[in-house]
Amino acid sequence: MPSLSLTYRNAFPACEGRAYLNCAAVAPGSTRVRAAINAWLDDHVAQGNMASGQWWARAAEARARTATLIGASPEEIAFVKSTSHGLAMVAEGLDWRPGDEVAVASAIEYPSNVYAWKHLADRGVRLREIRTVDGAVTPESVEEAIGPRTRLVAVSSVQFASGHRTDVDAIGQLCRDRDLLFVVDAIQQAGAFPIDVKASGIHAMAACSHKWMLGLLGIGFLYVDRDLLPHLRPVLVGWHSVEDPFAFDGTRFDLRADGSRLEEAAPCFPLVYGLGAAVEMLLDVGVADTAAHITALLDRAAGALEAIGCEVSPAPEHRAGILMIKPAADVDALAEACTERNIAVSVRRGRLRLSPHLYNNEDDIDALIELLRDPSPNM
Repeated sequence: MPSLSLTYRNAFPACEGRAYLNCAAVAPGSTRVRAAINAWLDDHVAQGNMASGQWWARAAEARARTATLIGASPEEIAFVKSTSHGLAMVAEGLDWRPGDEVAVASAIEYPSNVYAWKHLADRGVRLREIRTVDGAVTPESVEEAIGPRTRLVAVSSVQFASGHRTDVDAIGQLCRDRDLLFVVDAIQQAGAFPIDVKASGIHAMAACSHKWMLGLLGIGFLYVDRDLLPHLRPVLVGWHSVEDPFAFDGTRFDLRADGSRLEEAAPCFPLVYGLGAAVEMLLDVGVADTAAHITALLDRAAGALEAIGCEVSPAPEHRAGILMIKPAADVDALAEACTERNIAVSVRRGRLRLSPHLYNNEDDIDALIELLRDPSPNM
């Protein structure tokens, strides 16, 4: 099989003349996504909503593809505008009782997976802190955090600032054994590394599409298990929330039974078209093959960087698509040097964060290695 970068790199113009190694922040746009958005715009400009049936059909395709990506059914998927949006809908929609608790590692989680739960304080919900070691949430630390009033465990499947991959299978089993809800922020995994919501016992999971799903800012998904859906009160309702949304007399109020009950109105169709095109590409490639490609690039980087004295983490067995790099030189100065040399990376908590995807090749990795081996003299 040829290198994925040979097949797909041309679809990402931002990679021409640039080592774009910053997917964990925002992935570059693809020509396939742009073409899908333009197709909707062209249709809308040409004929208004005369072909709006096709818009809804394409939205259904995007929903079904997204479900396939994570091992769910289309009826369990709602379109949301961000990970924060999805997690907040779960937090605000549950029937909390004063004294209920949420177990979360607020010291290391991205704010999206902290603020949604902290916002429940005025409803009497408390947080139980999950102990972390080296930026990791482990099944053992989750088990330690669970108390008699704990009702829900919230984790990221991959930590944004450490790159540590969480053992969601083990935590999901722990939650099953304790009859707890299990909620996952999957924005640093979905699309690039396999995740199966059913096998892992995940009740709800959210991700925006602008990172590893190779989509856009402003559109993502919320998965809610079919058994939880009837118990999740929609935070907002509108004409699209009901069983017969195109009956505009307003006399019937029967909420849909599927995930669309969480969508109060028509989606932003151009963004949904873009999401559908991005997920179609990911499924064409195959998530397992994408993961293998990314892993090979990170292994190459880790070996070479350790050889020149850099500290890298996490360890291979805990690694997904992110490699954290602690060089001997000043990190902020190195980040500036990367920008000057057209190498896109991020700085998180005092380390360089490397995050390649299917469009990257060994030359991109080697460009970063060379910079860290021989930074500019003024550094």
